[in-house]
Parts: sequence; structure tokens; C-alpha cells
Amino acid sequence: MNRDMTVPCEEGLINLRVGAIIMKKGKILMVGNNIRPEYLYSVGGRIKFGETSEEAVVREVFEETGVKLEVDRLGFIHENYFYGDAKSNFGKLIYEVSYYYYMKVPEDFEPVCMSMTEDDHEEFLRWIGVDAPIRYYPEFFRNELKHPTEGVKHFVTDER
Repeated sequence: MNRDMTVPCEEGLINLRVGAIIMKKGKILMVGNNIRPEYLYSVGGRIKFGETSEEAVVREVFEETGVKLEVDRLGFIHENYFYGDAKSNFGKLIYEVSYYYYMKVPEDFEPVCMSMTEDDHEEFLRWIGVDAPIRYYPEFFRNELKHPTEGVKHFVTDER
């Protein structure tokens, strides 16, 4: 039984997801896959029914890096309308709410990617500078992670 917090709504879907902000030595850890290696995204994934967003981000970080990290604090909430590009949701309008957490990263943190996309494509991990000349998601990281603040910021993106 799939417990991911993805709910059909009219012709589209509603997703609840989490993302991890894992920073070390001025770089952020991002994920990519072999289908679109030029595009990176935050470590994270969908919240499962019965989980809190904090529990979900700890689980997702472990699934994608092999390391159990602790949450430092919530940094961002992102509402996003976009059209799906995976086999399971291709062309469907998706409304996604994401909670992005700063994680506590120990000095000896050495992640090992062990994850696959929902379409069973191999993923990889990559450390990048915030200003790296590559496309990555969420885009607001590019500006916001240069000067982190203590509060929680809210962003809305609408690609309809």
C-alpha cells in the first residue's frame, strides 16, 4: 500500500513533501538522476500518511544518504503549482506544499546515495555552491541560503 501523501483532486494531485537543507563548508547537498543529470533538487520526498514533516525529513535524508541526521529548524514553506513530468503524473496539474528543514550536519558527514526516483531511475548526490551555474530546485535557495535568517519564510511558485 502506497502511504505517500499524494491525493487526487479533480484532474490533478495534491502532494505534501519535505526537503532537507544539508550544508557543509559553504556547499549544499543536492540530488540528481541519470535521466536529467543537468537538473538537481533537494534531498527529500513525500510525507507518508501518519508521519510529521520532521519525521519525514529525517527518514528521507536517511533513505537518500545512508545517514540519520537531526533536524535543526524549519526554514521554508513552499507552495508550488506545476505540471507533472514523471510517468505516474505526466501532464497533471500538481499543487505541492513542501517543508524545508535545515539539518544538523556533523563534520564527519559522508553521504552515500542509495535512492531511486519514483520511476526507478538511479539517483546521485552532488555538493554544489549556492551560486553554481546549474539549474536546481527550489530556485529560491540560490538567494536565501546566502544569508540564512532565523525565521520561517513562505514562497509561492505558480507554473500554470
